[in-house]
Amino acid sequence: MDAVLLAAGLGTRLRPHTLSVPKPLLKVQGRPVLDWTISALPRQVTRLVVVVNYLAEQVEDYLAGQKHITNWATVRQTTPRGTWDALWSCRQALSGGSFLVLNGDDLFGTADLADLAALPEKGFEGGVLTHSVANPRQYGIAFTRADGTLDKLVEKPDLPGPMLANTGAYLFPGRAFEHTPFLSPRNEYEITDLVNLLARDGRMMPVAAKAWRPIGDIPAWEGAQTADLSPFAPAR
Repeated sequence: MDAVLLAAGLGTRLRPHTLSVPKPLLKVQGRPVLDWTISALPRQVTRLVVVVNYLAEQVEDYLAGQKHITNWATVRQTTPRGTWDALWSCRQALSGGSFLVLNGDDLFGTADLADLAALPEKGFEGGVLTHSVANPRQYGIAFTRADGTLDKLVEKPDLPGPMLANTGAYLFPGRAFEHTPFLSPRNEYEITDLVNLLARDGRMMPVAAKAWRPIGDIPAWEGAQTADLSPFAPAR
């Protein structure tokens, strides 16, 4: 199985720290965020495709030196136009079949990623990792059908919590590339629109994550330095 890591962002909310280091390479407890992500991937992942842009050479140098998954390639997103555009740029680089897609700058629980990758064994073609949040207005939120399958993702609904947030970790079927990206009302190509197209068939499943640590701003990054990160222990 391939895993696509989205690592092209500018990391503006983490400046000045990201002025000379790309966000996925900021260190958490002595290790780059990207190192935590790659080492937590389930063992059926044997190949990485990493989307890069900002300070791309640093990311490529890291990938060349890491030993977790030595079969890797980078894809340059020449003009950042959104997460679906980033994934679309990988369509010629993937091996085929189901594949994982993860934001390259968050920490995802090792056991949760294994559950996500195992969805086809349970009859689902894909899914999204979700995590309970108290304030849905700050997140993309997953809505489910009566049978538990994913109905849709909605960005920042004006609703009370708790609700299930989209963590930015997905399992997609190979047929995901049958859908051509289109601009969202926010004038970006958003991967959540792709998820909603696939969810129409009723075979996408939300997976409740036990551990998720977004590294979206300086307080979150600083808080991770002293947090218990045992749920993010390496799988490989």
